[in-house]
Amino acid sequence: MSAAKAVTDATFADEVLNSEKPIMVDFWATWCGPCRAVSPILDKIAEEHADKISIVKLDVDDNPETAMKYGITSIPAMYVFQNGEVVKRVIGAKPKPALEADLAEFLA
Repeated sequence: MSAAKAVTDATFADEVLNSEKPIMVDFWATWCGPCRAVSPILDKIAEEHADKISIVKLDVDDNPETAMKYGITSIPAMYVFQNGEVVKRVIGAKPKPALEADLAEFLA
């Protein structure tokens, strides 16, 4: 479905919290229409800015522990982590220019 790598409760710490560069986690679910709409946009951003930011996906239904830990109550929710900390939150599906504007500090 997506070019973005999937992470799970089990792999979250290794893949996200220990990442060398900024990493955006797309919290999503298969039944979520807006999540499916934003997925190809995130794939495109990941391709175009692979040297600056990584993008991974976490299915909130399959990985409730991590979703609960970060207080995910609305999806899609895209959190940017840097040095193991949440440094940016983007809630809801947005067009590519709006997402790139939200991520400008990480894409520069």
